[in-house]
Amino acid sequence: MTVKTMQAADVKELLEKVAGFNKSGGDERVKKIVHRVMHDIFQIVEDFDVSPEEFWSAVYYVGELGANGEAALLAPGLGMDRYLDIRQDAKDEQAGLAGGTPRTIEGPLYVAGAPISDGFARMDDGSDKEAEVILIKGQVTDEKGVPVANAMVDIWQADTKGAYSFFDQSQSEYNLRRRIKTDADGRYAAQSIMPSGYGCPPEGSAQKLLNHLGRHGQRPAHIHYFVAKPGFKHLTTQVNIAGDEYTFDDFAFATREELVVDAKPVQRSETAEKHGITGPITEVEFNVVLVATDKAELYERHARPRALENAE
Repeated sequence: MTVKTMQAADVKELLEKVAGFNKSGGDERVKKIVHRVMHDIFQIVEDFDVSPEEFWSAVYYVGELGANGEAALLAPGLGMDRYLDIRQDAKDEQAGLAGGTPRTIEGPLYVAGAPISDGFARMDDGSDKEAEVILIKGQVTDEKGVPVANAMVDIWQADTKGAYSFFDQSQSEYNLRRRIKTDADGRYAAQSIMPSGYGCPPEGSAQKLLNHLGRHGQRPAHIHYFVAKPGFKHLTTQVNIAGDEYTFDDFAFATREELVVDAKPVQRSETAEKHGITGPITEVEFNVVLVATDKAELYERHARPRALENAE
């Protein structure tokens, strides 16, 4: 039988001292959060009769996770990013700001400062001669269907090996990363290549835990978006390509029905031809609806560590 100690006076006193409740300095909010976190960890130890061996294994796992740089990879795999989105959706609903294109997780692989183009951009550097060429296109409108001109559509994606430039040093600078300003009709387009999904490093820290859970660490082929313009709520989202094995089994829980798009091979594309691209191509269409707001603090993406964010 598990020994019960959580209601003992010395444990309660210990938790208060751990959180600095007996000290005048520090941040009161941080103190309360640390107290709750440590209380819950102590409670887990009690409820599951966690042994010292199990406890120290977990401690060193957390250190290993950080040393491998995989904390931001495991967070979405444990549903944390999705949960934050669920909370933001609920807050939007409460504030009367629900609607528009659904948000979904950003992921850890954004790089600030991608080149800016008007209306159209080529995203890939042309080095992958075997890749399937795609045309990403769409229109940005408000909730009434009015086109939103000069919105910034910030797109990033993996290559055919599931790797992202900057993090994969073999790729050219800002390969498969572009910012595109929508034209007068709110339209944007980009020539790119079909991305591949990717998986957690098979011998890495994140996959080690997922193995214990009986889960895979795979993501489907997808394309990330930030879409922004003053006067509208900033949108963080991504599309999953229909038909991928993991489209509806994404280890990062990023799939939303409205964000699954078809990749349609066409013999000719009017949009592509406007930009000098002729012949067969695969079209990926993603139209975006932004929600208007006068709350300036909602115009920008939320603050978090991002590659080259401060250098932009």
